[in-house]
Order: sequence, then C-alpha cells, then structure tokens
Amino acid sequence: MNVEKAGWLNKVPEVTLSFWVIKILSTTVGETGADFLAVDAGFGAAWTSIGMAVLLALALFFQLRTKAYAPWIYWLTVVLVSIVGTQITDIMTDMLDISLYTSTAVFAVLLTINFSVWYRIEHNLSIREIVTPRRELFYWATVLCTFALGTAAGDLATEALGLGFTLGVVIFGSLIAATLVAWRLGGNVVLTFWIAYILTRPFGASLGDLLTQAKTYGGLGMGATWTSAIFLCVIVLLVAVAQISLGNRKAVNQ
Repeated sequence: MNVEKAGWLNKVPEVTLSFWVIKILSTTVGETGADFLAVDAGFGAAWTSIGMAVLLALALFFQLRTKAYAPWIYWLTVVLVSIVGTQITDIMTDMLDISLYTSTAVFAVLLTINFSVWYRIEHNLSIREIVTPRRELFYWATVLCTFALGTAAGDLATEALGLGFTLGVVIFGSLIAATLVAWRLGGNVVLTFWIAYILTRPFGASLGDLLTQAKTYGGLGMGATWTSAIFLCVIVLLVAVAQISLGNRKAVNQ
C-alpha cells in the first residue's frame, strides 16, 4: 500500500517519558479497575469481561477509523485492552482453573507467533511505522497479548512463586531499568522497546496489587476504588496535555 496516497500517518505516539508513565499507569488501572468492577462494584468477572470487551470493540472501531495518532482514543483503547487482558487471565485462572504456569506459557507462545507472523508479512516490528490498517491490527493484537501475558507472569511471580507484591515491583522494575541501560548502550531499539513494553505489564500489576491489597496480604490497603480513581485522573491529565500539545503543533504547521 502506498502510505502517502492512503493519507495515513503513524498511529502510535512518540516513545517519551510521558508515554511510559501513561503506559504503566494504564497497566495498573487494568489490574485495579478489573478488580473494582468485578468485586467492589459487584458486576462479577463474567459481566465485567463482556462489558469491557464491548467497550474495547467500540474504542478499536474508532481508533482504526482515524488516519493519525489521536491521544484520547489511543490511550482509551490501551486502558480498555489492559482491563480486558487482565480479565482474560483472571477467567482462565479463577473460572477455568488453568494454572498460571500454563497461561503464562500459552500467552508467551501466542505473542511469539504474533511477532513471527507480523515480521514475516511486514518485515518490520517498529511502532514508528504503524501506517497501514494491517500493521495496526498486528500492533493491537500484540498489545493484547502483552497485557494478558504480563498479568499471568506477574501473578505467577507474586502469588504462585510467593515473591510478594513488593519484591515483584522491585524485580520487574529492575528488569525495566536493565532494558533501559541496554538501549542506552546501543541495544536494538525495536527489541528493547518490546521487552520494556512487556515488562511494564507485570510491573504495573504488581504495583496495583501492592497498593490495593490489604496489609495482612502484604499490600498497602488503599483499595481498588481509590487507586483506580487516582491513577485514572493522572492518565486523563497527561492525555489532555498530549491532546492540547498535538493540537498546537497542528495549528503551527498549518
């Protein structure tokens, strides 16, 4: 496809500090928000999953219809993918009684297959060139797999392996820092990006559990309601800044 004739621009934001902050907050909201809706709000896992899947489908519909990056719809889609990814893993664990070892392995395989097919067809995994509908579909399929895998891996580390929430935050945070160092030292940009992207999910999940779980379970006892509300407010603020900045740049270029 001729990108210029199609009128498409890159559909993914620049990878800046703000990008990573919003991403981590979104992953935490995926963990705490899913718990809030399913438990605190009383909707249950099944209805929460159905409702969030419908909202995600609507968000993806509008995201795919745009021809350039739009902060509000992009990050809304990320938050919803985070919640749905969390619910997929929770359903497999709590309702289908599938072990975290199995679900982690399954999602790792699915992610590997998705990357392999994406690269085989497009010969490029860079998020700086999400400029066609097909590439964007690969991108969002990858994002969903990373959220589901990250949730399973995070729960496996903190619960099944007994590392606890605090140690989980430290371990996954350290792995993200090591990935940053590798990138700074000249590591492959695409590879280090996707490694960091995957790691932010278990980091955010561990952080969410650390903040929300009762002190008797090793958490800080903030609860899913307050944690979700605070993090969502910060996300909205940062996305609003991004939306305004994008609008100002377009006005200057016109």
